[in-house]
Amino acid sequence: MARKTYQGASNDKGRSIQKLIDAVGTIIKSKGYTGLTATNIASAAGLNRKLITLYFGTVEHLIETYVRGKDYWLAASGAAAGLIKDNKGENTKEILEDLLHNQLEHLFSDQEMQKIILWQISESTRIMKEVSEEREVLSQHFFARSDQELKGKDIDLRAVSALLVAGIYYLVLHAKSTDTLFCEIDLKTTGGMVRIKKAISLILNNTYNN
Repeated sequence: MARKTYQGASNDKGRSIQKLIDAVGTIIKSKGYTGLTATNIASAAGLNRKLITLYFGTVEHLIETYVRGKDYWLAASGAAAGLIKDNKGENTKEILEDLLHNQLEHLFSDQEMQKIILWQISESTRIMKEVSEEREVLSQHFFARSDQELKGKDIDLRAVSALLVAGIYYLVLHAKSTDTLFCEIDLKTTGGMVRIKKAISLILNNTYNN
């Protein structure tokens, strides 16, 4: 068997950078955002902590690279992001319904995202503020379309959407952290998930048909 040739320092650098980025996710899942220290990240990556400074300058920049690279909000929106872009102000209820259902499923299945949400609401940081602002950009595009469809109606879709998104966040985090029912619903079961999705759809139907 032929021996693999050495690919050079740049290849080593690329692997080390990716290991450090991946290590941020490992720490978030195992220790939460309070565990994101240079020592913990370097240990999880199996690398010297000096490489964080060499490749990223600061731990904060490394964390920012990780968070932005995850595209959490784009992943959670599913196909809705593209539908919002192409929408002409028609059938926005279906887009919002799809978006909220996707967010529910994605947040429930992604432990790293759950930790990110907890971090976002527990501590004021520049990184989390910027992530929130990027999420709002998607909202602005959607509401610009829905305003056209709902013009002349006394419907505050932004407030309704805010309550639904906040409810999704809390229900998922409650289910994952306490392992108890909420209003006699077990979100960890298929039946529980279906009930919440149906409730989201019912609220949106009533809102749009008001």
